[in-house]
Amino acid sequence: MSIIPFGLVGAVIGHWVMGFNLNMLGLQALLGLLGVMINDSIILVSAINRARAGGAELKEAILAGTRERLRPVLLTTLTTIGGLTPLLFERSLQAQLVQPLAITLIFGLMFSMFLVLFFVPAVLGIGDDIQRRFRRRGPVDPGRTAESRA
Repeated sequence: MSIIPFGLVGAVIGHWVMGFNLNMLGLQALLGLLGVMINDSIILVSAINRARAGGAELKEAILAGTRERLRPVLLTTLTTIGGLTPLLFERSLQAQLVQPLAITLIFGLMFSMFLVLFFVPAVLGIGDDIQRRFRRRGPVDPGRTAESRA
């Protein structure tokens, strides 16, 4: 779920670069984009958990899961971007109505691909480090001083 706030960044940058305002169709596309990002992230985490259940350490599991999900994430992203790109360059009145939707999806997917493949594994690694550190120290007793903990 930590990927959700970052999904907006690609869409906002895309609208800024293309000179379009973010309208209701762009916001609806943002909901679709967040669904794709969450789905990709859940499947990546599932692949990593499967590798960990097979006995792999976290680092190897992250590499194996990311390697397993690289092609599907790339293909989904590139085919969607390829399908929507002609809409960006169409000058008809009907196309101008849905161009903010295409901008949100195209730029959001370009950004989210990197988030899914790099940010999610990094967050898993950071979470594991924090969990190991907490387990090693044990819960902190507020009545103990720093000297008595050492």
